[in-house]
Amino acid sequence: MKRLLTLFAVLSMGGAQLAYANPELQKIIDDPNQWAIQTGDYANQRYSKLDQINKDNVGKMQVAWTFSTGVLRGHEGSPLVIGDMMYVHAPFPNTVFALDLSKEGQIVWKYEPKQDADVIPVMCCDTVNRGVAYADGKIFLHQADTTVVALDAKTGKVVWSVKNGDPKKGETNTATVLPVKDKVIVGISGGEFGVRGSVTAYSIADGKLLWRGYSMGPDSDTLIDPEKTTHLGKPVGADSGLNTWEGDQWKIGGGTTWGWYSYDAEENLIYYGSGNPSTWNPSQRPGDNRWSMTIFARDADTGVAKWLYQMTPHDEWDYDGINEMILTEQEMDGKARKLLTHFDRNGFGYTLDRVTGELLVAEKYDPVVNWATEVVMDPKSEQYGRPQVVAQYSTEQNGEDVNSTGICPAALGTKDQQPAAYSPKTELFYVPTNHVCMDYEPFRVSYTAGQPYVGATLSMYPPEGSHGGMGNFIAWDNKEGKIKWSLPEKFSVWSGALATAGDVVFYGTLEGYLKAVDSNTGKELYRFKTPSGIIGNVMTYTHGGKQYVAVLSGVGGWAGIGLAAGLTNPTEGLGAVGGYAALSDYTALGGTLTVFSLPN
Repeated sequence: MKRLLTLFAVLSMGGAQLAYANPELQKIIDDPNQWAIQTGDYANQRYSKLDQINKDNVGKMQVAWTFSTGVLRGHEGSPLVIGDMMYVHAPFPNTVFALDLSKEGQIVWKYEPKQDADVIPVMCCDTVNRGVAYADGKIFLHQADTTVVALDAKTGKVVWSVKNGDPKKGETNTATVLPVKDKVIVGISGGEFGVRGSVTAYSIADGKLLWRGYSMGPDSDTLIDPEKTTHLGKPVGADSGLNTWEGDQWKIGGGTTWGWYSYDAEENLIYYGSGNPSTWNPSQRPGDNRWSMTIFARDADTGVAKWLYQMTPHDEWDYDGINEMILTEQEMDGKARKLLTHFDRNGFGYTLDRVTGELLVAEKYDPVVNWATEVVMDPKSEQYGRPQVVAQYSTEQNGEDVNSTGICPAALGTKDQQPAAYSPKTELFYVPTNHVCMDYEPFRVSYTAGQPYVGATLSMYPPEGSHGGMGNFIAWDNKEGKIKWSLPEKFSVWSGALATAGDVVFYGTLEGYLKAVDSNTGKELYRFKTPSGIIGNVMTYTHGGKQYVAVLSGVGGWAGIGLAAGLTNPTEGLGAVGGYAALSDYTALGGTLTVFSLPN
């Protein structure tokens, strides 16, 4: 305890000295003509105030220009636009292009990392990367091999680089980074290899490590204050990241942090989620396995956790909690509140008070979700905040080497990392979802560093008696916890959404369509089929006074891993190959940026 308090004191002193805002980056984020970070803004709303393209004229939209990345695997994330420059990234080997928009997209520079190809088989679910970020004249890239690189935005030259992990242990990266103040926040991938998750803050100026908070372990590792850090309003107590684990299992406990990050400057809190505990066989890790499957609120300067909420204690289904935390200011029960909305892989849409961590709403955002009946909302109950697991769908209760069938959702969740959008005009969230169920058979597995540590065989398929497809695009009310409208899709919607002031919501489909729908009704207003399936995130910007909409296509990711990696065994790709076998009838590989505009 004394060591922990000393650590907090040192961190607090350092944070106080460095606690200044980043006015340049904030100014660019606030300018709707530019797109400086992958999420559009710190709140993760993915909302643009641009309205030149609107619901009345979006049907006239046409392709303005295209750009090939030269890479064939899955293309997640989106380009950035800073002034006249567009920055485009690609999956492994994580090439970055700087394009001059004032010169018809001329390539100003190209950064090609030299990475060991041995990192590819260590990457779960395709070699994707969710994009670069900008701050202080630098472009930040977190490579697959965990090298964090700061590139000069004008020249592409390396300013600094640091290694955030070790691929030989299974540590890799697929996520973007988040610049906050003088820091760049980065996570880690590798839960399927027994990696212990962490979030790290590096100095934007020189790459110096400033703090690191683990998902599990002693308080000195997790940066948890046992008396001040709360879970559902109560102090977590000493070593909360240890005492729900058996023996040393926490050291290979998962809880990786490969999702999205948001930031509330007023509260100075960073929000993110942790992933599945390792292994996927729940019998090998008794207990709640804290703090996997958890929403974290951490102080940006020190990394110390203010509050936590574990959504799926003792996960039995691989329902990673890494999906984005969307920050809004809304009136609820007659009070103005600072809210956090999160669409978890487990099929529940959560609304919390982001200042206190109070749980306000937890409802299913796909009616077929069946692994739990509800999340208990009575603060007086011992089960407060916990999902009520249905025995029939409990892989723990059914036991090892037993195939539990008909579990909804599948391991890839009712939504995976593909980010939702929010419109302050409608107060609705626009959510790309997976409409998929699974069979799940856990088996005993031993840990070897750098080798898969999964311990389950899966198969995936659409729900019985449903619309026959594997996805829906929905509008969600986060205060009522209700679906307002839902659009069925043939395959999972693996693209990130974009909402605009023009009352249009954009998203892409695995077949390759960019679609535009009315934000109030869901009515389809436009569609265009791009060269490959879309798992990228739609963004918008202006140049020369004209609004453009852009999206990366390039099928892959977990849903498209069969196509991306040439897999054919139905149980490969952790069960996705068989579930999405028909995708090859609709699209093919290819990395392309497609940019749209209204005709002149």
